[in-house]
Amino acid sequence: MKRNRRGWLCLLFVVLIMCITLGYAYLNTELQINGTTNVSSANWNIYWDNIQFGTNNVTDVTTPATISQGLTEVTFNVNFKEPGDTYEFTVDAVNDGSINAMISAVNNEVYAANGTTPKALPNYLEYTVTYSDEVAIEQNHLLEAGNTETYRVKVHYKEDITASQLPSTDDNYVFKFSVTYVQADSTAINKPSPYVYTVNKYNFDTITPKWNAVWFNQGFPTNITQYQTQSEALTAIATASSQNLPFYLKHKIENGIVTESYVEFVITPEMVQANSGMVAGTYTLRGEKTYDLDTDTWLVGEDYISPYYESNKEAIKIAFGYSTNPSRCSEYVNGLSSSFYCSYSSLRAYAYANGYVDTYGASSGCSVGNGGSSSCSW
Repeated sequence: MKRNRRGWLCLLFVVLIMCITLGYAYLNTELQINGTTNVSSANWNIYWDNIQFGTNNVTDVTTPATISQGLTEVTFNVNFKEPGDTYEFTVDAVNDGSINAMISAVNNEVYAANGTTPKALPNYLEYTVTYSDEVAIEQNHLLEAGNTETYRVKVHYKEDITASQLPSTDDNYVFKFSVTYVQADSTAINKPSPYVYTVNKYNFDTITPKWNAVWFNQGFPTNITQYQTQSEALTAIATASSQNLPFYLKHKIENGIVTESYVEFVITPEMVQANSGMVAGTYTLRGEKTYDLDTDTWLVGEDYISPYYESNKEAIKIAFGYSTNPSRCSEYVNGLSSSFYCSYSSLRAYAYANGYVDTYGASSGCSVGNGGSSSCSW
């Protein structure tokens, strides 16, 4: 009896399957996916190119920096004779292929003349390899297809040393730097910018931190927000001021210390359309500290002209279309008091020979003062 029952169950199962199959035979839909994959050609081609030499290099050069025939090696041989001697050049790492690359390894070593025995760098020599903006070259930095990164190599015989630190005999050093690029993966990162952007508002009543400002040659204030891009800074100042202000501050920070400060302002295509002759773009004005606020004394002579004054003037001239509209601008020439500015519509930009730079619009502005502080107001 049990055996017969199992047989009946099996038979019923088969019948059900058959019924389902017949039903599908009468109601039939065919679904298809048809695709074609085209695989583009790919090539891997990373090499050195475009060596540019420093303007104050030593002249006693046995072999100037030269790219080898395979384009993957740079060699140089120079002779230093006295403190102050420098040999410096930049060279481009070019990704001329179709595949994104990233750095997998960086090695920077010093050897004896035989090129194999490690040797400590003496305190009278400085040797660095960085990106051209002095950002450190590190693992996982991305080099996208079609892009270039510029490396800066510098060897310097230091001046700020004592007589006892000078070498008593001739000496030789072999510098070996290598960077390995591999195909980029998910760990690749963009090279960090050496600059941060701020829109910190000036407050004379604030004593600590002093005036809510960023100061030259001091640590970056912890209470001031840093932005990583110009667009972030523009959004921040527009939000804080409830105005579309086309300027902000930019700072270079090295080892936590503010070493450079700038005002940047933006001329948009809309501004150009409304103000004939202006030229769209982002313009940078570099400030300099020439005055000590604590001691109320100048750090420079009365005939001093900031080394950045001419480049600041040129940036302002281009932005405001000085070549075709010189009446928008004015210059006062008198040594340390010399100044240049352009003004059109509600935007103004100033540069002073004493290192002060400023951009202003209506009742708002951002400036780098020659006393070493930088801040905005609105």
